[in-house]
Amino acid sequence: MHKYFEINAKGSNIRCKLYHGAERTADKAIIFCTGFAGHKDNGAAQKFADMLLTRKDTIVVVFNWPAHGDDVKKKLTLEDCDAYLGLVIQEVRERYGVRELYAYATSFGGYLVLKYISEHENPFRRIVLRCPAVCMYDVLTRSIMKNDEFDKLAKGKDVQVGFDRKITVTRSLLEDIKANDIRRRDYLECAEDLLILHGTADEIVPFEESQAFADDNLIEFIPVQGADHRFQNPAHMSLANKSAMAFFGLR
Repeated sequence: MHKYFEINAKGSNIRCKLYHGAERTADKAIIFCTGFAGHKDNGAAQKFADMLLTRKDTIVVVFNWPAHGDDVKKKLTLEDCDAYLGLVIQEVRERYGVRELYAYATSFGGYLVLKYISEHENPFRRIVLRCPAVCMYDVLTRSIMKNDEFDKLAKGKDVQVGFDRKITVTRSLLEDIKANDIRRRDYLECAEDLLILHGTADEIVPFEESQAFADDNLIEFIPVQGADHRFQNPAHMSLANKSAMAFFGLR
């Protein structure tokens, strides 16, 4: 089962989707963080949640990042992303009274979760990252942007980039992402609570960057042979979700 709810706090309106078996008896919550230009009705999140619906003690919450999906904000900033994630964490804890909190993040969502836990006390018992955009600046400028979009940004013009929904990217956002290169940060203290899965055929986030990040921080790393960025092959997605559930201790 699923339902929608909103978080209205600190001038933000965060639109969320809850997957649950029996929400009032939930003991654990998984916050699913989508990638760039994703949204709360993310298909990968639904596939993962469907595997958990037989568990009465676990819920999955998906939400829109700022300027993503049907979010009301027009422009994306890292400051707003940080605020949204913090408010979702607070709301899930207070609304559902869960004892354990986990994160399952993909691509840009993985970048934002890694940024968050390096700047705040880590609220998650364990975190699974699928194809995390550890080199987000390069991903945005080399893989997501097209044609002359980078040149327009350099001249101070905003550009519309993305997939399902076009996201307004500003020069200040690009500079902020460049300044917040998480590859320069140390995650050794929380390495045991992190798992990274990455497809060897990822066409958006270079496999080698993710592997090097995992090696540098002693993070468990699972290469998925032949998987693309979105894990569109059902067998690859099933492998990723089962690995995540095992790491969370939810088998």
